[in-house]
Amino acid sequence: MKATDITDIPKEKFVLVQHDQVMHDEKLKTKPIGYLKDAIMRFSRNKGSVVAAYIIAALMLFAILVPFFSTYSTTFKDGYYSYALPKSKILSKYGIMTGISEYTYNQQSFDYYNSMPGAIVEVLDSYEVEDSGRTNTYYDVRVDSYKKVGYVYKNVTPEEYDAILQYQEETGIQILYPMIDTKKIKVESYKTDANYWYEHNMKGAAEYDKNGEYQDIFLKDDTTEDGYAYYTAKMGGAQYQVRVLYYEYFRYVNGKEPCFLFGADGYGQDILVRLASGARLSFLLGISVATINFILGTIYGAIEGYYGGTLDLTMERIIDILAGIPFLIVVTLFQMYLVRKVGPVVSLLFAFISTGWIGTAGRVRAQFYRYKGQEYVLAARTLGAKDRRLIFRHILPNALGTIITGSVLMIPGVIFSESTLAYLGIVDLQTSKLTSIGTLLSNGRSSLSTFPHVIFFPALFISLLMISFNLFGNGLRDAFNPSLRGAEE
Repeated sequence: MKATDITDIPKEKFVLVQHDQVMHDEKLKTKPIGYLKDAIMRFSRNKGSVVAAYIIAALMLFAILVPFFSTYSTTFKDGYYSYALPKSKILSKYGIMTGISEYTYNQQSFDYYNSMPGAIVEVLDSYEVEDSGRTNTYYDVRVDSYKKVGYVYKNVTPEEYDAILQYQEETGIQILYPMIDTKKIKVESYKTDANYWYEHNMKGAAEYDKNGEYQDIFLKDDTTEDGYAYYTAKMGGAQYQVRVLYYEYFRYVNGKEPCFLFGADGYGQDILVRLASGARLSFLLGISVATINFILGTIYGAIEGYYGGTLDLTMERIIDILAGIPFLIVVTLFQMYLVRKVGPVVSLLFAFISTGWIGTAGRVRAQFYRYKGQEYVLAARTLGAKDRRLIFRHILPNALGTIITGSVLMIPGVIFSESTLAYLGIVDLQTSKLTSIGTLLSNGRSSLSTFPHVIFFPALFISLLMISFNLFGNGLRDAFNPSLRGAEE
């Protein structure tokens, strides 16, 4: 077949396409995606990292908001409710966090707690045990850890005493209970302290009748003619000594029932608000250390990696010297000599910063050696770009993924290190207003077998924090890696 010569094609065969339209470039239908937006899009596709980010945000909100909305302050302390069990008014209706625990009591302990209103919630079982020729009775019972405090002696002023009497009359809630007068009481039941369950008419002080039968008294009656016992306090003047049912007395003084959502520690402090306060301090310490070490490490590593040569060798030897100092020794020395001048928190901050930036500097240095010889960097230098622009515009963004990952993971690392140091007793951040996660763990160590809730909630918090930050850091590493830009997962 003979090929047709292009010159033989008639002119009429050629038709001009779009001869009546103006030709121009078409507008892009999609908006350009910047570096940050692309990183966010790739991060959002990592479901594990997104969930971890939400958990971290929830833990931070917990640390920030709880101290503001809690009914107890960080300085609240009530020794009568030391090691009180977790209790929730809502969840207790479903048998969860009721503040009730099971105990085994002998007859004497059973009688003691049974005399207290609401202390023994349920008797599960009773049985007798032979021991050395004697038969002892034991009871398996469920006890309310808030009402088993029972009766306590308090010193009140006459005005406070009258106010309590008025409160009882207005509400019908009994607070004051008869006192035990060992000089006048003659009834046989005193041996078993029967005064705990005698009735009274809430009319104030009274005497025994001629038959020796017990009558109602709220105040001791062995010092004054008017029947009111008092003593002269060193600072407060005359006061009455009264015997109160402490559960109701707490309600009268504080305007609410005793109820600790996470329970109370050995000092009778609310674990919920102390945990939030400790988490706030731990977060603040971790973020501060990570930020400062990020800045110092980035600047130091960038200078090393970009300029190299003799400067790099000299700076590396300095790092070798600092890295050779054990961190534990640094913390101990700072706590021994610096804590008196700047306080325990600032002293610990200096200890973390002293060598904490070395890891970041090493990662930045390695990334700069990797990217400073790339063609786009050489092209920018040829076009006249200065060192500052080459470092912060062309090289550092490519190393940002690794740097950010290391810095983010530094936050839980600092918190975990502080917890370890506090647990070992090397640092002590415990004050009436100040605490930390590690301090809470350290305080709960002695009660691990008897009251595990004291250490359970701080341990759960730091466990969630460590796992979430690891997943979150891995997601950030992938999201800010420029080599993955535009790649589909």
